[in-house]
Amino acid sequence: MIRKLKTLTCHVLAGANMATILVMLFLGYSDRINPVSFPILSNGGLLFPIFLIFNFGFLVFWLIFKARWAWIPLVGFIICYGPTRRYCPLNIKQEPPKDAIKVLSYNVWLFAGWEDGKNDPNPILEYIKKQDADIVCLQESDNNEVGKEKLDSALGPIYQYCDTAKRGKGNTISIYSKYPILSKEHIEYESRGNLSAAFKLMIDGEEVLVVNNHLETTGLTVEEKSEFKTMIKGEMKAGKAESTSRHLVSKLGKASAIRAAQAQAVARYIAYHCDMPIILCGDFNDSPISYAHRTIAEGLTDCYVETANGPGISYHHNGFYVRIDNIMCSAHFKPFACRVDNEIKNSDHYPIYCWLKKQPKAQK
Repeated sequence: MIRKLKTLTCHVLAGANMATILVMLFLGYSDRINPVSFPILSNGGLLFPIFLIFNFGFLVFWLIFKARWAWIPLVGFIICYGPTRRYCPLNIKQEPPKDAIKVLSYNVWLFAGWEDGKNDPNPILEYIKKQDADIVCLQESDNNEVGKEKLDSALGPIYQYCDTAKRGKGNTISIYSKYPILSKEHIEYESRGNLSAAFKLMIDGEEVLVVNNHLETTGLTVEEKSEFKTMIKGEMKAGKAESTSRHLVSKLGKASAIRAAQAQAVARYIAYHCDMPIILCGDFNDSPISYAHRTIAEGLTDCYVETANGPGISYHHNGFYVRIDNIMCSAHFKPFACRVDNEIKNSDHYPIYCWLKKQPKAQK
């Protein structure tokens, strides 16, 4: 009787494992779904890591209690290799060459200037100075909180060239460069305050296009983000969880649909300039498994996926923990040692940086 019960339990768990894999498969490839047509389904990638953990739990269980059935979760990892690698890549670390250029992208949250003492150095500005990157792309970089004088005194001695872009009364994006900035062009798409801009730089005698992005925000309030965290943890009552989930998913879906059009505009711009070396970075406000990320990344190398390790959570505020900040490059470059730096917590984002080595023309 006990033996039959054990067999039945194993079969039930095997079925649950297979169901987990099917859900994982759908969520992992939900970035193929256009949010304009299916706004709710397109956000499935946010739940992918939960089922990834479930599948790993099944693998541990089978290895301990019935090793010959461990093939079930292993098959799951194989068929979901693409989204698993995008979410949590594993790579052998390579040291960047000495002649590689360092690129830093950072949503600085207005430099968190409200936390400064009047004469204190700003921690975010001090961090940027310490990194000494060759190219710095910033989002939410309005200087209203920190003051233009403090900003210029901190970064001016390091960066001879800088420029900004802004849409109406929305957020500012900035670029600081050790290389000459030749021109600037806004990438046109609909948004009340978010934007993307392309800056043409002259790097070692060659024109390079640097595209800085700050795509549409989720639109969730601090309270709604907190509710999302509570719901994911299973700490919300069933009745409230149902109504809350509908409300949150609806808002996320609407924001995803807006980002879809923005991502398409950026992708078209990149495709039009594909003959040029391109560095693209910024805050996508969307996960690695999303329509916006997949659309922009097509034809580019995701530097984090190519060279980094782990999930690389870059947004860490109000219960949302996801990698939404990115650095990408065209085949003209080879990326090295990309990292999301979680040691500075003054902004609601962590910075991401990477080294890029210019490739010989024959290797492009």
